[in-house]
Amino acid sequence: MKFDIHSQGFPLTDALREHAERRLAFALSRFHDRLEHMSMRLADDNGPRGGVDKRCQVRLRLHGAPEVVITEVSEDLYVAIDRAADRAGRTAARRIERGNNVAHDSLPVTDFAVKESTL
Repeated sequence: MKFDIHSQGFPLTDALREHAERRLAFALSRFHDRLEHMSMRLADDNGPRGGVDKRCQVRLRLHGAPEVVITEVSEDLYVAIDRAADRAGRTAARRIERGNNVAHDSLPVTDFAVKESTL
């Protein structure tokens, strides 16, 4: 499974990239055949001033469904990644389940006539 991971305002370290890839792969592995595209953007909104400003935004596009955007903000970027990945997995499952239910509900109902046979 391939992910696009980008950072804004700081360099993306190998450790951070590996953590993000591992968490996303775990959360989304069962949906790999339904994922069209997945990207993650990491940002430090306040820079060196600190505070609750580490943002992780995940965008998912599933076959036959609108794009899903999940944003998590935390003091710790690793925590924001974990929460966003967990939410992405739950949201993908919910979207796929809804899609499956809609598909079953929209199947045409056919009336079968029972013919009596005359022997």
